[in-house]
Amino acid sequence: MVRKEELTYKSRDRQTMLHAIKWIPEGQPVAILQIIHGMQEYIDRYDEFARFMAEKGILVMGNDHLGHGGSVTEGKGTYGYFCKNDPATVLVRDAHRLKKMTQEEYPGVPVFILGHSFGSFVAREYITRYGTGINGAIIQGTAFMPLGTVKSLGRFVSFMQVIMGEKYRSEMINNMAFKGYLKKIPNVRTKFDWLSHNEESIDRYIADPRDNFIFTLNGFKTMAELLKRVGDTDKMEDIPKNLPILITGGSEDPVGNYGEALTKLHDIYKNQLGITNVELKIYDGMRHELQQEIGREKVYEDQYAWIKKILDGRNAN
Repeated sequence: MVRKEELTYKSRDRQTMLHAIKWIPEGQPVAILQIIHGMQEYIDRYDEFARFMAEKGILVMGNDHLGHGGSVTEGKGTYGYFCKNDPATVLVRDAHRLKKMTQEEYPGVPVFILGHSFGSFVAREYITRYGTGINGAIIQGTAFMPLGTVKSLGRFVSFMQVIMGEKYRSEMINNMAFKGYLKKIPNVRTKFDWLSHNEESIDRYIADPRDNFIFTLNGFKTMAELLKRVGDTDKMEDIPKNLPILITGGSEDPVGNYGEALTKLHDIYKNQLGITNVELKIYDGMRHELQQEIGREKVYEDQYAWIKKILDGRNAN
């Protein structure tokens, strides 16, 4: 029997109460899996996946980022807006705070993180700061953009913020970010078809105001800053060389440039940085949201098997 528990805790922005959820298995958990969700979504979208993992004895937890889901309450917060001061760092520290809180409840239990899409940028920054404190990381649906492109985007958004303010929602920047994602999809039904082949999931996404919103300029600036940080190979040197990492995504995912970005990141981690345990898993025919995709049960099983392999290796030593 999986028990679902909601909680709140204070963000490192020093003012917002963040919403979080734990999926708690029966008995002592064999591991903890922290999900770091993507942009324009929220942690409860992972309910099916989290229950699958919890039924295997893994405690699953995660928070809604600033400006997302239940962390936006009536009269407080704006969807797609993080915070004024250094939001890229605050997001990483918010995830770390929840991890520490959970570890205090379950001392000695191995901890894994899974970062999806925008959350993968947070996770990639997380492992440069706090990688020694976890047992493995799943980097899912990530991107790899040239540093020059990222810096140009950041400068452009900063310029627009001066004119329009940081909470302004720019249709132009939103189109620049996402419109190209449909170019390889035949018979486009909605502007979100790039997310998955699962029409039911896409229709739920469109109907849900917690998903279907446009990032503020502050949101896009934060994304550019995270991309700049995680694309810096000098900073990547801080990732522990023995940290197990699984890089995964779909072959039809435009965010990961149809697998090319995932392959490039795998090559940098393994061959350039010398990280000893890096795996690459690209799912043929799947798009961006693996936990929502048709055939997602295979993803669930594979990610559980990867975690179990690491746990078995620890127990053998």
